[in-house]
Amino acid sequence: MGSRTTRLAATQTVPGGLWRDLVKGLRWFAIGMGALFAITIVWVFVYRFVNPPTTFLMTATSISGTKVDQRSVPIKAISPALWQAIIGAEDSRFCEHSGFDIEAINDAIDEAENGKRKRGASTITQQTAKNAFLWPGRTYVRKGVEAYFTFLMETLWPKRRIIEVYLNIVEFGPGVFGAEAAARRYFKKSARDIGPHEAAILAAVLPNPKRMHADRPSPYVRMRAGTLAARADVVRNEGIARCVQR
Repeated sequence: MGSRTTRLAATQTVPGGLWRDLVKGLRWFAIGMGALFAITIVWVFVYRFVNPPTTFLMTATSISGTKVDQRSVPIKAISPALWQAIIGAEDSRFCEHSGFDIEAINDAIDEAENGKRKRGASTITQQTAKNAFLWPGRTYVRKGVEAYFTFLMETLWPKRRIIEVYLNIVEFGPGVFGAEAAARRYFKKSARDIGPHEAAILAAVLPNPKRMHADRPSPYVRMRAGTLAARADVVRNEGIARCVQR
């Protein structure tokens, strides 16, 4: 009788023990997630004032054996022609949206459903989040984390800082990162001195900087640069980049 009572009591305590373990596990999970959120918020806040010393893509490029050339400069040391061309090429509603261009996303979905060639709908903020904080890739997990960092950047950074970081870390060619390195490599001048045509060439190679060449532009790149030069004129004349100007 006594042994039966002992076994019954033991079985009755198991659910309570499992519940305590579950609560403990959830508590540690919540602590871990809270710490992770705190770290990412601090990370993004620090980059509002400090230029990223490197990125995952730069590190991977260096490991692969390609020499990395990257030089950070303030946006005032970059020709307005360049960020006007890039806003016209990559994100004409940069000053209007809060990190996500819903209209562009809907257009991309509609075109995909109609069997047209897929096109990207990433904003400059999303591209900066990917380049500054994340690893290369196209998984849903990475896109979800990218959205999180995009929200943090739009919350903690002014628009001018977003495009400043973008211009300093975006890839313009194999191992060539940032406007200053690209201007010196391809045009033998500083980013401050590049003109509208040179800016359009740099903007034209952004979709595929490993296959398109700013120093040896193909007929396609030249044609695209002409289109982007016209868009840059619209950006400049209609004040589309007003959030970047001072």
